Amino acid sequence: MSMVKGVDVASYQSTTYSTAGLDFVIVKATQSTNYTNPKMTAQAERARKAGLVVGYYHFLVRGHPKEQAAYFVSKAGERAGDILACDWENNTDGTYATNAEKDTFIKEVKRLRPHCRVVLYCNRSFWTTHDTTSYAGDGLWIADPNRAAGSPNVKHPWTFHQYSISGGMDRNVGNFPNRAALKKWAGGAAPAPPSGAAGTSPSKPNTGGATVGLTAQQVHDAVWKFDQIAAPDTSPTRDTNPNWQAQSWLKDTGNNVRALRAELRDVAAQAQANGKALSALRAQVDALTAQLAGRGSEGET
Repeated sequence: MSMVKGVDVASYQSTTYSTAGLDFVIVKATQSTNYTNPKMTAQAERARKAGLVVGYYHFLVRGHPKEQAAYFVSKAGERAGDILACDWENNTDGTYATNAEKDTFIKEVKRLRPHCRVVLYCNRSFWTTHDTTSYAGDGLWIADPNRAAGSPNVKHPWTFHQYSISGGMDRNVGNFPNRAALKKWAGGAAPAPPSGAAGTSPSKPNTGGATVGLTAQQVHDAVWKFDQIAAPDTSPTRDTNPNWQAQSWLKDTGNNVRALRAELRDVAAQAQANGKALSALRAQVDALTAQLAGRGSEGET
């Protein structure tokens, strides 16, 4: 089986690494919301000059996945056809992002960069023991150094396989027959409509008769991006769900109704208690009135 070859590099690799025999390079860009690889630009440019497909990855840490996604895309290169990746593994302190945070990060990067493929990198242990949703964005980049190149021990379809470390470099293969196929895949996430081309208009781009195919995930992301409104201040989940879609509107409306019902029950209970107290006071007033009336009658005789 023919496969494309690549490496992934970070700050501890050179900016003059060898590109011989490679088809792609994936460069570490960022980590958390406060680290950027100082060699990122030079390492990416070396791959571009060699005509290779370029990717960037972000080392995801625990907490604030949307903020990390925003930080990542603000630092990584922004070119159609670049691959973006979420690096999901143990941090040096032994902690790691949750499965939900992993999913949120990938979806947010896809929302922010709809023209780029977004994949998940993790080792086989994470995929089999920590993952619960099998969500990997546009592809799974699996690290399994115990298997031969192109034969990772996972049932899920894989896109890239990190199979070894050689010469101080992480070695990878991509599940594509050649570099042209990889480039076509990398550039096919959500291409922008042609601008200024003959026979085109903002409302009806010229597709040349070609059928534009969208994956279920791309349709979901497009709906999420355009079919949403800002949640009002009264939303019970405003902090965690600042934007509303139809489903979240129903959820928050239901929460509001339940909260109002609880308040009404409290008001009704208080009104009932107040009514009992008022009845008791009226009885006391009636008793005092009767006593005063009796004393008045005694005085008259």
